Amino acid sequence: MQITHGLAQSLAEIDALPDETRASFTKSVAEFLDGLVSHYVLDDGKLVVAHAGMKEEMQGRGSGKVRDFALYGETTGETDEFGLPVRYNWAAAYRGSAMVVYGHTPVPEPDWLNRTVNIDTGCVFGGKLTALRYPEREFVSVPARETYCEPARPFLPVEQQAPALTAQQLHDDILDAEDVLGKRIVSTRLHHNVTIREENATAALEVMSRFAANPKWLIYLPPTMSPSETTSQPGLLEHPAEAFAYFRNQGVPQVICEEKHMGSRAVVVVCRDETAARERFGVTEDECGIVYTRTGRRFFNDLDLERRFLGRIRDAMTAANVWDDFATTWACLDGELMPWSAKAQELLRSQYAAVGAAGRAALPRAIHALDETSKRLTGEAAQQVVEMQAKFSGQRRHIDEFVAAYRQYCWPVKSLNDLKLAPFHLLATEGKVHTGQNHVWHMETLAQICRNDLQLLRVTPFRLVDVTDPGGEQAGIDWWQELTGRGGEGMVVKPLDFIIRGKRGLVQPAVKCRGREYLRIIYGPDYTDDKHLTRLRNRGLGAKRSLALREFALGIEALERFVRQEPLRRVHECVFGVLALESEPVDPRL
Repeated sequence: MQITHGLAQSLAEIDALPDETRASFTKSVAEFLDGLVSHYVLDDGKLVVAHAGMKEEMQGRGSGKVRDFALYGETTGETDEFGLPVRYNWAAAYRGSAMVVYGHTPVPEPDWLNRTVNIDTGCVFGGKLTALRYPEREFVSVPARETYCEPARPFLPVEQQAPALTAQQLHDDILDAEDVLGKRIVSTRLHHNVTIREENATAALEVMSRFAANPKWLIYLPPTMSPSETTSQPGLLEHPAEAFAYFRNQGVPQVICEEKHMGSRAVVVVCRDETAARERFGVTEDECGIVYTRTGRRFFNDLDLERRFLGRIRDAMTAANVWDDFATTWACLDGELMPWSAKAQELLRSQYAAVGAAGRAALPRAIHALDETSKRLTGEAAQQVVEMQAKFSGQRRHIDEFVAAYRQYCWPVKSLNDLKLAPFHLLATEGKVHTGQNHVWHMETLAQICRNDLQLLRVTPFRLVDVTDPGGEQAGIDWWQELTGRGGEGMVVKPLDFIIRGKRGLVQPAVKCRGREYLRIIYGPDYTDDKHLTRLRNRGLGAKRSLALREFALGIEALERFVRQEPLRRVHECVFGVLALESEPVDPRL
């Protein structure tokens, strides 16, 4: 032990004691020190306090090794240029669930790293005296009155005076595949434990590593959405009555119906400025946000277009006073970005347009050939040709309806003003995930933002429906018929509250109810034929709905972990989980 940092003064004061009291005093001091515990475990194991830190496997145990670690930490056996021991960064490898508060090695500012925080801010060296308020996780500091002791190592080296990134963000620069690979069981607040299979996790890592955006932005992925149960209504596969019945049977009396936009799901993370992006997300590139798809891929390949797009959203949020009202420097929005062709151009060209072009080219010729043939035949043979002609004429009509359906989703994008974003969730801001607010609050809050740039932003129309009132339910059905009658995709039906637990547990966060013509894109031009509808009505929704609930729980868990400022690996455990679950064998048409 080195006699430094005031220890020499303490020893001198002991030596100055009268002979008759020194022995008894030093004995009582030794007994007092020996009786001290090495560390405290508080709040049922959620909080650990130690002088120099405490590894997970040592918590709650007592031994000489544990005591030494609590007092001095762990060193490499080497010394630095100032003659001080070089210490292992045990906190960088910490994976425990308990929060660890420690000190011993002075730092300029308290900094969270993997649920650990060093609050020794060097008061004795002229720094600050810092306390942690628990469980609020708030720091309280007062400056030192003077420099009581000159440090052997400069207390504020140049590289530490104004760090661009926190210790956690620096540590998160390198992500470990072991944190997301293999079979994993992810604990969530909403849906207990969610199991991720090893083969699905591998597929998710492949997608993320090859195609995903900067992982520091990926704080959320949206869930899949189940359709309503099939209907027995003539000529239809889906109808709002079944969606309303689902929520009514779950004990949900009131739902919100939102117009389903004809675009691509988009998550928008927008910061007030580059400083906010660096301080909150650890992004040091010249970026103020990102727009990404539901699989974590950057939506825009043109980064200048993305920058201008985000700038418009940021300006609209500034005009709506979002930053001050929510005391935040960032926000995460969930919405639909239109047109669909902006992201799915190749899919449209290779799949939908190809089907439409082939049908329009072949069917008229086939019908003409059958017409000519029927003129040469009589009797039963002629009747067979007439029946075939009627069948092909119906297919031609269906092809025209198919082409008209997918063209609703396409328009040329020549400039930023040709894009439309319809946000429907204000998911999170600093310190808050807004799942405690109902969907009307989300609609009205986002409408205030949208009205500041109606050229780019689109307010989502909605209706409230009381599913226990036949008249209110009919009004909702009438609105759906109006939307789909003019070529719209349909509507999304959600419980009024963001999160609902019903008679059988967590209720579906949303159920989509799509229109007759839109479903031609999904099931094919001829799906409305009776023989096809009969078969399709036997589709099962169990797997899809199970998937939707698990992904919903993981997405909200990811946001809550990010808002709590947990390590990025903990956030990505949930984000990767959503992407991994997308590999499960579920009918993609649902």
